[in-house]
Amino acid sequence: MFSTESNSFYSDLDKMSVKELLTNINTEDKKVALAVEKVIPQIESLVIEIVERMNTGGRLFYIGAGTSGRLGIVDASECPPTFGVSHGLVVGIMAGGDKAIRKAVEFAEDDKEQAWKDLSEYHLTKNDTLIGIAASGRTPYVVGGLEEANKNGLLTGCIVCNEGSEVAQASQFPIEVIVGAEFVTGSTRMKAGTAQKLVLNMISTSVMIQLGRVKGNKMVDMQLSNQKLIERGTRFLKEELNIPEEEAKKLLLKYGSVREVLNQF
Repeated sequence: MFSTESNSFYSDLDKMSVKELLTNINTEDKKVALAVEKVIPQIESLVIEIVERMNTGGRLFYIGAGTSGRLGIVDASECPPTFGVSHGLVVGIMAGGDKAIRKAVEFAEDDKEQAWKDLSEYHLTKNDTLIGIAASGRTPYVVGGLEEANKNGLLTGCIVCNEGSEVAQASQFPIEVIVGAEFVTGSTRMKAGTAQKLVLNMISTSVMIQLGRVKGNKMVDMQLSNQKLIERGTRFLKEELNIPEEEAKKLLLKYGSVREVLNQF
């Protein structure tokens, strides 16, 4: 079985033309969605458990380092504007803290105790869920956080890209998306990162839909934080209520969200 650290299937990358580079990267990327498809049953099991806990007041936390940590932060940060939830409902934490989002913090991922220290600031309860994200599946920061979360009664899951890893072993609901060797040997920001992003999209979107944050196929609770979103909300209401655009926009601005407008009818 090829791991994320296996040697690339391609040699002499530095001698390839731009077209060859792009075509070969794309060839490898095509494998990612198929790898994710294979683990849908594992994703489903985790989502069902998350929803059950969030319905009783639980929160969802992501931890990771490097690309994995950044992906968790991206997913968490997009939940409030997309689904209208509080910023504390889905939280992304990465080794090295917020400063590591833009600039790597050396050896931060090697501290096995730090993740739980970071998480403890949020006064965790047994209704909360922790998902560890680590392409290799061996990041000490993530392993330590999951182990402590298990001891404290949290639901735990993970998104990794190697089989039988320490991170998976420390998770109650492991998701192992096996994407194999990277185009650039060991560069897990590529296929592994894409796989993790796809799974995060699936988890957070499915959870939010199950929590009632989507009506039909519309983001009825999205925050009206820019003109594009106001226009989108106006369009939703125009179609849903079969009213003129001007009236739809006026109602949206009056009530502040698509859901609040729909509640009036």
